[in-house]
Amino acid sequence: MANKTANEWEALLYKNETVADTAPDSLAAAQEFCEGYKRFLDNAKTEREAAAYSERLLLDAGYKPFEPGMALRPGDKVYRIEHKKCVIAATIGAKPMEEGFHLGIAHIDAPRLDLRPVPLYEDKDFGYFRTHYYGGVRKYQWVAIPLALHGTVCRADGTSVDICIGEKPGDPVFCITDLLPHLSAKQNEKKLPEGITGENLNVLIASTPIADKDLSDRVKLNVLGLLHQAYGITERDFTRAEIEVVPAFTARDIGLDRAMIGAYGHDDRVDASPALMAEINTKAPAHTTVCVLTDKEEVGSDGVTGMNSEYAYAFLKQLCAAAGADEIAAFRASKCLSADVTAAYDPSYADAFEPNNGTYAGRGIAIYKYTGSRGKNSTNDAPAELVAYLTRLLDKNSVAWQIGEMGKIDLGGGGTIAKYVANRGINTIDVGVPVLSMHSPFEVVSKADVYMAYLAFQAFCTDAE
Repeated sequence: MANKTANEWEALLYKNETVADTAPDSLAAAQEFCEGYKRFLDNAKTEREAAAYSERLLLDAGYKPFEPGMALRPGDKVYRIEHKKCVIAATIGAKPMEEGFHLGIAHIDAPRLDLRPVPLYEDKDFGYFRTHYYGGVRKYQWVAIPLALHGTVCRADGTSVDICIGEKPGDPVFCITDLLPHLSAKQNEKKLPEGITGENLNVLIASTPIADKDLSDRVKLNVLGLLHQAYGITERDFTRAEIEVVPAFTARDIGLDRAMIGAYGHDDRVDASPALMAEINTKAPAHTTVCVLTDKEEVGSDGVTGMNSEYAYAFLKQLCAAAGADEIAAFRASKCLSADVTAAYDPSYADAFEPNNGTYAGRGIAIYKYTGSRGKNSTNDAPAELVAYLTRLLDKNSVAWQIGEMGKIDLGGGGTIAKYVANRGINTIDVGVPVLSMHSPFEVVSKADVYMAYLAFQAFCTDAE
């Protein structure tokens, strides 16, 4: 024992160090990589937009639409878009599919406000849209910020039209008003979640009435006239629409050193974009690689486009059928990186975290053996052998990583799609980029972590083990 050198003693420790210290040569590459990621964010503020933008990237990279039964050879690249909201992309590997897929799965939906089925109303000469929040939002964060409208309206004649207002230079934006401090004495007495309620999240959209004074709801009619002129829609068409209210600002560098990115939708496009780029850049893998960008994670992964449905697993089964492979054997031999964000340790709110088991911005991709809440409720708890495989892979490829949990045990917690994949017999572990201000309209991540996520997915895609 006494004969150990200082380095030998140091080797006994787990150290959670910054990428700037462990891989300083990667910082320039991280800056360059994140320019593409910021473009992804700005073009993908909804799951439909994320799917459409991803499809353009896939087509540019030579992917072909997958057709069941089509002949597939090693190196072939195929993809499928599911209900315009999910993306599945695959590169056929050299090994038989019975030796398993390498799956990278992230979600492309994000917390937001959705328009209600009958959203438009007028009150005291103001026009408003009523909304219903989607996912785990802190409602007070959505007032008094510029907002944009994104979505699709299916018209009565069977045609549809896309709407995007508030993103182009010169576009109008929208907002939810807040109460002035001079009159907020009663509001100040409320608990934070009660200060702004779901019924307060009404988006201010207009204030000009039509000229005819004999009509009622003149501001509302003016809004309908403008929308009909621009998009050919009526109030009844809102019942057939999916319109989302999202922040109207673009992704921006944070800090004098430009080492971080502030944006809407990092959760979970900060994992989706690197996973997709790793899949695109995979050329001749040993195992067949599959990237899935899924929907509905923020509301429980149910529905036809959630990971609790059959769509992604049906794709895998059809790949097996096309290759004459045993799908049960393929699933049992597969590995999955369930890629979702986790909370970055925030010194301003240190009492919410346990420092030794926190994950930190700027220290690499985070691994979390289990998620869930309190007593690991509703989690996939990855086996030690899978953790060992992943950490060995990352070390071999010089990828900076850290491991931890999301905050103190009894404060809450959160789940991911991992359990739904694991329930299909696929060995799954959670990884992701730590995020500051998670689920807010303006989340913050480290560029170094985004790049390390890409390198991790790349190593996973190309690994032959």
